Amino acid sequence: MPSDLLARYSLVAVFAVFALLFPIGTFFASRFLRRDRPTPLKDLTYECGEVPEGEAMIQFHFQYYVFAIIFVVFDVAAIFLLLWALSFPFVVGTLGFLAVILFVAVMFVATNYALTKEEVLYI
Repeated sequence: MPSDLLARYSLVAVFAVFALLFPIGTFFASRFLRRDRPTPLKDLTYECGEVPEGEAMIQFHFQYYVFAIIFVVFDVAAIFLLLWALSFPFVVGTLGFLAVILFVAVMFVATNYALTKEEVLYI
C-alpha cells in the first residue's frame, strides 16, 4: 500500500523538484551567460537609460496598499468559492455548505475590519 501511494505521488515530487530548481537554474544561467558592460548611466538610480530628475523619496498613500490587500483577499475568496462550486456534487451535504458559509462570514468580518481601520486612519 505505501509503495502504491509513493508511485501515485512520484510525479508530484518530480514536478516539485523541477519547480524549485528551474528558477535557481535560470538565475545562475542568466548570471553566467550575460555580457557585463557597466556604464555610468547604468549605475544611476533607475538604471533605465534616463537621467533621474528630482528626489527619489516621494510620499505614497498607504491607502493603496489597503486596497491591494483587500483585492487579493477577495481574489483568493473567489478562487476558493469557484473550486467549491465546481466540486459541489462531491461535497458532503450540510457540512460543506456550513463550511462555505463560515468562510464567507470570516471574509466579511475581515474585510469590514480592514475598511473601518482604513476609515479611522484617513478621517
